[in-house]
Amino acid sequence: MVSRLPKSTIHIVACILLALNLRPALAAIGPLLDRIESSAGLTHTEASLLTALPVIVMGLCALLGRRLRNYFGERRGIGLGMAFVMIACIGRLELTGKAGLIATALIAGIGIALVQVLLPAFIKRQFASKAGRVMGLYTTGIMAGAAIAAASAAGLARELDWPLTLAVWALPALVGLLFWFASTTDLTGVEPATGPVSASHRPAFWRNTRAWELLVFFGIGTGAYTLVLAWLPPYYTGFGWSADDAGFLLGGLTLTEVIAGLAVSAFIGYFPDRRGPLLTVLGFLLAGLLCLLAAPLSLALPASLLLGLGIGALFPLSLIVTLDHIEDPALAGDLAAFVQGGGYIIAGLMPLLAGILRDRFSDLSQAWIVMAAGTIVLAVMCLRLSPASYARLSR
Repeated sequence: MVSRLPKSTIHIVACILLALNLRPALAAIGPLLDRIESSAGLTHTEASLLTALPVIVMGLCALLGRRLRNYFGERRGIGLGMAFVMIACIGRLELTGKAGLIATALIAGIGIALVQVLLPAFIKRQFASKAGRVMGLYTTGIMAGAAIAAASAAGLARELDWPLTLAVWALPALVGLLFWFASTTDLTGVEPATGPVSASHRPAFWRNTRAWELLVFFGIGTGAYTLVLAWLPPYYTGFGWSADDAGFLLGGLTLTEVIAGLAVSAFIGYFPDRRGPLLTVLGFLLAGLLCLLAAPLSLALPASLLLGLGIGALFPLSLIVTLDHIEDPALAGDLAAFVQGGGYIIAGLMPLLAGILRDRFSDLSQAWIVMAAGTIVLAVMCLRLSPASYARLSR
């Protein structure tokens, strides 16, 4: 039945299945963090590494994007990445101490990075003018996986205990791995290693101001995502909420992210100038952070909805505006790798900073203030991202 579907539809399904597996290894941690800290003897700073380290590793691997694509090819490299995610989840069954948890976090980060580095170029080449919408579906799938993991973690942990709850996510990773290989047999031996642009004409992104602007923009924006993913549930359990309620709040937030991501996928084609949508979603994000600071208990639901709308739309928009700058698929993949590489390193520092602040002040308010300031910086940067400015990347 699947083989009767158009090849483009099968490829979209494959991208979504892969995307669903790119966040559960991180998102399932937050609702269980208090229990994991107690069981493994972790401080708040050490516990933050379970989210921060994979994100930083994702960034470091992304910086090697072109070399990884040339060495593995997209098909094998993406399959290897999904295998790493599966292995990391299985490893959490037994590796429940501090060193084991950090090791599996690193393995998961490498696997996620391989998929995130290689898949954008595949999407750009396979879908051409529709790449923006497919990227919207892909990033929405990422957030959907996070929503499912966050909402189900506490309930599963009551029945299975937390190590098995974390290990369960090896099963959908296996499904994604098998479907990817089954649906991309036509790519064997035909995917271009470097694209039509010769190495001598490839821009040196690290020398380009606009590339760095896109990197910082993606990094700060994604920092909001990693900060909320890691610390929103512990923030509310600190107020006396149950792990279930805190997990459902994060699950609801990430479900809102999914809706926002779908809206981006559906309507982004009507906005060739991305600044209007970007400023709108940054307003949502700032309003949500202010709710957390002003009245976290009475405004918990509005805060989660606003944060979900802001983060959920900002993530795909950041990638879309990055891909807008370059038409060539291989070069677009290189740029996405550069932007995600440095960006994820920046984003990985946010949950780590929050853990340090929580150890120091026994509170997370300072982390929300830092993120609110970052959101204002993003709004100022956004004003520079007009379509007429895209040519700056080639200078």
